[in-house]
Amino acid sequence: MIKYILLCFLMYIIPRSIPAQKRYSVKTIAFYNVENLFDTIHSSDSDKERTPSGSYKWTSERYMDKTTKLARVISRIGMETTGTAPDIVGLAEIENGIILRDLINDKALRAYNYGIVHFDSPDHRGIDVAFLYKRSTFTPIHFKNIPLKIHNEEGYRIYTRDQLLVTGILDGEPFHFIVNHWPSRYGGEKRSRPNRLAAAELNKQLIDSLQLHNPGAKIVSMGDLNDDPSDASLKKTLKARGKKSETGPGELFNPMEEMASKGLGTLAHRDRWHLFDQIFFTAELLDENKSSYRYWKAGIFNKHYLITPSG
Repeated sequence: MIKYILLCFLMYIIPRSIPAQKRYSVKTIAFYNVENLFDTIHSSDSDKERTPSGSYKWTSERYMDKTTKLARVISRIGMETTGTAPDIVGLAEIENGIILRDLINDKALRAYNYGIVHFDSPDHRGIDVAFLYKRSTFTPIHFKNIPLKIHNEEGYRIYTRDQLLVTGILDGEPFHFIVNHWPSRYGGEKRSRPNRLAAAELNKQLIDSLQLHNPGAKIVSMGDLNDDPSDASLKKTLKARGKKSETGPGELFNPMEEMASKGLGTLAHRDRWHLFDQIFFTAELLDENKSSYRYWKAGIFNKHYLITPSG
């Protein structure tokens, strides 16, 4: 399996005294599935394999090596355009808050003074989603975790990741961010599909409630959805649009749909590319009025050192 990182750019135009001159401020919003980032301490049944005596032989040296490499990669997302690390980072597959503190205190990220929003979820694998933000540009004012309550065919609850909602101020503007890690395709895509449809429905309910309060709300939802942009969870439940011209007021735009149509992806499995890692957002960010933050462009951070060429 090959994993890439997803990133999304927003652009802000600030008029100056001379109409012909404008100054551009670009912020980077990124999502990264860091793939089973566990510490070495045995704290529950879900992490036994990822300890020094477990099957993965997960030692302190290996843990610190991975954390250092992840921090280095995060610091470089968007760097070529903005000259700095991302302002907002959504993460998936984090074991706990200790790991997040180790990550942001690594020398590659320490200077950016990141803050953390994280809740422990009931996921059976012991992994959570999390939200990092530069304290200098974003101020969280409200955040909560929303559980996804789904059940198997026998009626037993499937314990999976919560959805994390963070509301705050990005350079003076209200923004809402949702970080997701939807149920996997374990047992087959068709059999597991209802679980992701339920996750999409929960996402839709969150977005609808925010828009009910403010129809012009700027909402960014991101995460490992375990579905492609063309799947029913995105197209039918969330009704996400793949073209700006077809995205009406109050609707969702998904720039990853066009990428997927070109054969791009964020992971390869059994000789097929998938674009499970996605960022989509409300039409408010597509407005032509550039007096506040608007969407500029999106991409996949796919440097050569991130690719596993075999296995």
